[in-house]
Amino acid sequence: MEHINGRRRLLENSMFWLFRVAAIINGIALLAVVYFIASRGWRAINWTFLTEPPLDSMTKGGILPCIVGTICLSMGAMLVALPIGVASAVYLSEYARPGRVLRIIRLGINNLAGVPSVVFGLFGLAFFVIYLDMGISILAGSLTLGALTLPVIIGASEEAFRAVPGTYREASLGLGATKWQTIYRVVFPSALPGILTGAILGLSRAAGETAPIMFTAAVFFSPSLPASIFDDVMALPYHIYVLATAGTDIEATRHLQYGTAVVLILIVLGLNLMAIIYRAHLQKRK
Repeated sequence: MEHINGRRRLLENSMFWLFRVAAIINGIALLAVVYFIASRGWRAINWTFLTEPPLDSMTKGGILPCIVGTICLSMGAMLVALPIGVASAVYLSEYARPGRVLRIIRLGINNLAGVPSVVFGLFGLAFFVIYLDMGISILAGSLTLGALTLPVIIGASEEAFRAVPGTYREASLGLGATKWQTIYRVVFPSALPGILTGAILGLSRAAGETAPIMFTAAVFFSPSLPASIFDDVMALPYHIYVLATAGTDIEATRHLQYGTAVVLILIVLGLNLMAIIYRAHLQKRK
């Protein structure tokens, strides 16, 4: 018996250290990427860089239109995907009956999550831009990014609803509440931190995508800020792509490329941090 317990402890410690090493490797890789980008781009970041449009064929000036465009597209994508994703998760976890139809729906969602982003871009171009005649605009780009992030939000939200103990539902129904009242007043508040986790993942993906917006929303150069959701915009991911591949002097703008990447990382980090702080606040209230 002692021999068996010793083997179990050895196996447990081995797996523990394996997981720890994997986490350390991931952390080191993340820090290395951030350091590589920040060390080459921090010199480009100043007040002019953050508050002025690009100048002189984008070799000088700033990235203000790109910052505004990225925030508009990311927030627009969340306004589209979050309500639809949460509503879909409510149906799948609370109303749908187990069976073939439910399995087909989940299979479709899982397959949709694995579709390359460029396919979503082509879909957005064909459907939103051309068929619905939205043109290259914030609206078309937000709808495309919303479709892109929808599987992530549905999956995370459904898992959050499933994690709510069944006794919560039984107690609510036992007190005379309807099924909808139970979902709205008991299940949804308990699942909200998990839903926000899905929103954070979706927001991060939406803010960093290039292929979908280059077909539907982003333009090469637009010095003015958008006035409506039907205007085209510049965006940080596409701006980095343009500077790195199609600029007039790629080497001269190398520091601008890395500086733009640093700003994009900081924006995504800031948006995620606000959602994380709000999620932590909700968890403390529980």
